Amino acid sequence: MRKEIQLKNRLDELKRLTAFVDDISEELHLSSELQMNLNLVLEEMVVNIISYAYPEGSATTIGLLAECDGRELTFMLSDQGRAFDPTLRKIADMSANPAERNLGGMGIFIVKNIMNEVSYQRLEGKNLLTMKKEIK
Repeated sequence: MRKEIQLKNRLDELKRLTAFVDDISEELHLSSELQMNLNLVLEEMVVNIISYAYPEGSATTIGLLAECDGRELTFMLSDQGRAFDPTLRKIADMSANPAERNLGGMGIFIVKNIMNEVSYQRLEGKNLLTMKKEIK
């Protein structure tokens, strides 16, 4: 299986993102729990791109490629925004009182706890975030 979608860097595109993940989940007969987790991971990463990768008011696209070989589901997010490697981001201290915790780091904590592998590359002016999940 191989599917792609191009999303505009607007929050109203999250509906299309969810539909994309739901279609993949249905096609691959994934559990509802895994479907929910994949939606959470991808929404978190796409919202970060929309919120931080581009100057406010910029109109551009975010690419999402999904591939599955039957054992592993791979998502690759690509954008041409500011270089940012979320895998180097300090993960939130989950033992700290939430009211006292520094902002940021929760998204990558969620992603790294749900996905089996997360990697980042900056190639030809693009951020490429690859996230893999074993499904069988």
